[in-house]
Amino acid sequence: MTGADDRSASAFVATSAARSGLPDFAVDERGVASGTRFVASPNFDERPAGTAVTLLVVHGISLPPGAFGGDAVLALFTKRLDSGAHPYYARIAGLRVAAHFLIRRDGEVIQFVACARRAWHAGSSAWRGRARCNDFSIGIELEGADDVPYADAQYISLARLARGLRARYPVRDIAGHADIAPGRKTDPGAAFDWTRLDALLADAP
Repeated sequence: MTGADDRSASAFVATSAARSGLPDFAVDERGVASGTRFVASPNFDERPAGTAVTLLVVHGISLPPGAFGGDAVLALFTKRLDSGAHPYYARIAGLRVAAHFLIRRDGEVIQFVACARRAWHAGSSAWRGRARCNDFSIGIELEGADDVPYADAQYISLARLARGLRARYPVRDIAGHADIAPGRKTDPGAAFDWTRLDALLADAP
């Protein structure tokens, strides 16, 4: 794989169980992934009728910026973030945002919105000439920062999740937040190894 536009269906050929020793996440008809912790977010609505999920969007997030652990990301996505807990939080506490999933540094996967519904993760965005990426995408946040290497466990969980999602939906592409909102967003940043993800996804058992 070379550019963002080339991360297409061929990248999802298979995820090797031998690589991780763990099965892929199974996604039910509601869009809830087995083996994840579900923390319900109010920051979603219904997808436009008849809209298929064809895109996965990889994000990076840490709150406060550069700090890992704690529950601030969960609080943001569930509208419980205390604006007084950190100076940065006053700028974002009022946002109505959530991804469908968060993958923590240890590989834990937390789900906030069922994939059949539209989570508010992408904002103003476009992919392959199509605007409003929230309509047809699933958002996956990785706990991290643009310039900090992501953890081994996160790549494994992301690959397992991507395969499970493709088994349920006609996913054709995977892109970064920066790819769908260039000039506005930079995540998951230069620290994210797309080649490594491609290798995991293409590694047939």
